[in-house]
Amino acid sequence: MRTLTYFVAVSIDGYACGPDNSHDFYEAPDPGGELGDNGQFHVDEYPELLPTVARDHLGLVVPNKHFDTMLQGRGSYEVALDEGVTSPYDHMRQIVFSRSLPTDVDPNVTVVATDPLETVRALKKEESPLGIVTVGGPAMAGYLLPEIDELVIKRYPVVAGNGRPLFEGAAFDPARFERLSSTTFRGGADYTLFRRRVSTAA
Repeated sequence: MRTLTYFVAVSIDGYACGPDNSHDFYEAPDPGGELGDNGQFHVDEYPELLPTVARDHLGLVVPNKHFDTMLQGRGSYEVALDEGVTSPYDHMRQIVFSRSLPTDVDPNVTVVATDPLETVRALKKEESPLGIVTVGGPAMAGYLLPEIDELVIKRYPVVAGNGRPLFEGAAFDPARFERLSSTTFRGGADYTLFRRRVSTAA
């Protein structure tokens, strides 16, 4: 069974983005070469999560390490579309959940208008050594929460004060996760990997 991982940036007070979906307040000093410490960590550990245009700019030609399938919602995908990019993760299988996008937006992008949970459950049953990742917005993460197995939280040393929570619209249904690893950078940001605890109840 494959896993679904939610990869997301977050403020100290738990917001994935501002009320207007902005992320620019996350920027913080990040010493350590051209990319900075946490940027280099991203390149080394999660190279597949860099958009293809960024990989090309860096001359990065490496195999995917953790994931081979990228899930996005309309809002996240729209960021690329606004830049004229229809296949932002061309090195991965791309699925966009949307009822309004045309199905032929790009030959390398599958647009799914049906229930995302059904799609995720089918993807999990596929045979593959690599997992599934979503960098979609908080609303999609809230909807997919029952099927999210891992979290990669990139926490920035900033208090947003208000914004959109990590799992917007999710029902109150506490689920325990265990911390597997954490890396802190000189600029104050850190990456932490959490995995859902499997219930042993009969």
